[in-house]
Amino acid sequence: MNTRLLIPLLLAGAVALACGSRSQKEATAKPTDDSVRQAGTPTAVTVAVAPVAVHEKHAGTSAVDAPLKSSFIVRAEARAIHFSLDLTNASKKNVELEFPSGQEYDFAVVDSTGKEVYRWGKERMFTQSLQNRMLDGGETRRYEEKADKALPNGSYVAIATLNSSNFPVQERVPFRLQ
Repeated sequence: MNTRLLIPLLLAGAVALACGSRSQKEATAKPTDDSVRQAGTPTAVTVAVAPVAVHEKHAGTSAVDAPLKSSFIVRAEARAIHFSLDLTNASKKNVELEFPSGQEYDFAVVDSTGKEVYRWGKERMFTQSLQNRMLDGGETRRYEEKADKALPNGSYVAIATLNSSNFPVQERVPFRLQ
C-alpha cells in the first residue's frame, strides 16, 4: 500500500479513537447563578462535578468516592480582569486528571450578545502530548490568570474551563462593568 496514503489514514484513526464520542449523561454540571454582579466585587460559583468518564484505572471510583468541587472567582477592574479557578478533591482518595494536551485550562469572556471578546489560550502554543496530573485527597489546585484587557461598560460572562478528559469542568460567572 502507498505510504503517502497509509500514514494520514493511521493518524486520522488515532485521532478519532482518542476523541471518541460522549453520551448525553456525560455532560458536565452547570451552575445556575444568573445574577449580575458589579465590577470590582469578587463573584464565585461553586458546583460539585462528578466524573464524566470512568476508565479502567478508575473502575473502583464513583462520584461519591471522588467528588471534585470547583470555585470560579472573577474580579473585573477598569483595565484588567483577574480569573481564579480552584479545583478541590473533596475525597480522601487521589484523583488522576487526564489532559489531551499541555493546555490544562482556559479562561474566556463573552459579551451580552454571546460574542467572545477575550480568550486566554488564543494564539498561545501548548504541547500536543497527553498530560496526567494527580490531585491528592483534600488537595486544592488553583489556576490563576490576569487579562490586561480594557472592555467597554456592559454585561459580560466569564467562562473557566478545565480541559480534563475524565473530569471536565466549565464554570460561568456573569459580571458588569460600569
